[in-house]
Amino acid sequence: MIMVDVQAGADAIAGRPTVAEAAEQGARLVDLWPLTSAEHLANDAKYAEDLQVRISMVLAQLMTGEDVTIPDAEYVYEGAEDIPGRPQDLVDALMAANDAIEAASQAQDDQSRMLADLAETLGSGWDQARRQDVVAGAAKAEQSLDDRNKSPESPQNKEGVAQALAMGLEICRDLLQRAGADPDHAAAAAPVLVYVNELNERLGIPRAFLSDEDVVRALKVLDDPQAFADLLAPLVGAEWDHHRQEVLWDPEEAKRKAKEDDERKSREALQAKFAHVPEDPNKPPVEL
Repeated sequence: MIMVDVQAGADAIAGRPTVAEAAEQGARLVDLWPLTSAEHLANDAKYAEDLQVRISMVLAQLMTGEDVTIPDAEYVYEGAEDIPGRPQDLVDALMAANDAIEAASQAQDDQSRMLADLAETLGSGWDQARRQDVVAGAAKAEQSLDDRNKSPESPQNKEGVAQALAMGLEICRDLLQRAGADPDHAAAAAPVLVYVNELNERLGIPRAFLSDEDVVRALKVLDDPQAFADLLAPLVGAEWDHHRQEVLWDPEEAKRKAKEDDERKSREALQAKFAHVPEDPNKPPVEL
């Protein structure tokens, strides 16, 4: 299968409004680094754990076609090897998903080979020809990254984030096509999703999250680069906004806002309760 050059494809979508908007969201997040506050560092670590739980849930859904829940994923992330009342194949899929995510995050050399290992761990259903084609595509992507000569440690403005996001999206689309992923074979997408999240780190942009429904929708538009980018870029941008909010979360400020919201709701409820009572023109005003 002959695919479009990923660099050319990335250049074609980098200027799209959806990609530009997501890039602004990404630039705001990247601008927080390096984190120096202990609270922010702890918040980011908590976000990373939550992200792995959510991603493992989606991978297990794609692998099994079953309804996997966040509590299922949390139990397995915390070390459970069986869950009372839940199918064992679901638990096994969650364990495989966590193994794949952790192995990918620790891989150093030969990223394309790492993708083949992910396919084995996640039971993607790729035959030998598919595996060779996907690995070849990943090797081509690695070369594209080398040609860009981008350093993940360097600061990124919104234009840089847009270019990196466009590259990640186009590599993702190319590899999904090579893997033979489609709405009827969504499990074939699982290794690619893990690989591309690690690729994002190398591109200097944060990881993203897609639900299983998002993945299936994306698999329906693989042949249309612009539709693929317009579908996924806003989802990536929304996740980056969520990541930023989680990093900056202040428990004391949250308590203050919660108290203000409770007081406002109490005032509104009191006003609604006595809304039917006619006003006495001679009664002095009362502060609620």
